[in-house]
Formats: sequence, C-alpha cells, structure tokens
Amino acid sequence: MLIIPGIVISVFTFPGVIMHEMAHQLFCRLLKVPVFDVRYFQFKNPSGYVIHEIPKKPWQNILIGIGPFILNTVVGALIGSAASIPVFKFNSPDFFDIILIWLGISIAMHSFPSVGYVANIWKSVKHPDTPILVKILATPLVGLIYLCAIGSVVWLDFLYGMAVALLIPNILVSLIA
Repeated sequence: MLIIPGIVISVFTFPGVIMHEMAHQLFCRLLKVPVFDVRYFQFKNPSGYVIHEIPKKPWQNILIGIGPFILNTVVGALIGSAASIPVFKFNSPDFFDIILIWLGISIAMHSFPSVGYVANIWKSVKHPDTPILVKILATPLVGLIYLCAIGSVVWLDFLYGMAVALLIPNILVSLIA
C-alpha cells in the first residue's frame, strides 16, 4: 500500500478541498447558521475549514455535516461524466478531457467529512430533539459516511472519486443507450 501524506494529496486534489468547504458554507447559509471564518484551502493541516455557530436544531448540524457528501458527489459526477463518456465510449481523449476527469475525481474524493465531523453529526442524530424521521433517514447515511471516512486510510476516498466520476456515468450511459 502506498502511503502519501495527506497534505500532498490535498495539494494535488485542491479543487475537491475547496468544493468541500464551499459545501459546508453553502449549507450554513441555506440554514441561516452564521459563519465566522472560512479557509477554502491552505498548505497545512487541516487543508480547509469552516467555523460556524452551533446550529440551534440538530437536523441543521446533520445537513451542514453531510453537505459535502451531497454537493461533491453531484458536482464530481457531472464534471467527470462530461469527459469520461467521450474518453471511454469513443476512445478519443484530449487534454481537456483528462483535466475534467482529474477535476471530477478530485471533487468527488473529498465528499466525506472528517472522522471528527462525522462524530459530531452522529451526536446530532442521537440528540433527543432530532425528529424520528431524520434519525431513520440519517442513521444509515451517517454510518456509510463514517465507514468511508475511516476507509480513506486505504484509499477508499480515491476509489469513491473514481467510481463517481468515471464508473457511474458510464454505467448510466450503457443502461440508457
């Protein structure tokens, strides 16, 4: 197994880090949770962060926490599919396609919140004020995100990025065409 320091991966996949932090900030704004400080990217650990007020309702904290999972997955798939379909279906890659594939993978692989953030989300799921429907919907999603966040030590985040940006668009095209 190849071990590369996290900061090196973050520098190489910086668009994903930026999109990840933008997603946290976007969900804060949508939920009217004040944001105090944002660092979209920096050359140290953590490579980005959003400091916001503690949300008044636990479900708001859950949405802010899983915001990157939603946004990075969708954006990574859209950008990656724009290039992966021509590359794999027509076998005609050009430089722009390679850049889009890198961008899609970079964004999608930063879909998972950190393990610490997932623990924070889990506290909100277990909170007594969290509606039962939110608990039912959020529990499996938070469990999946937690496993994937832990799995980043064995490159699960990279494999997820590849699947979202390359594999899924090609499967969809194969089903439709």
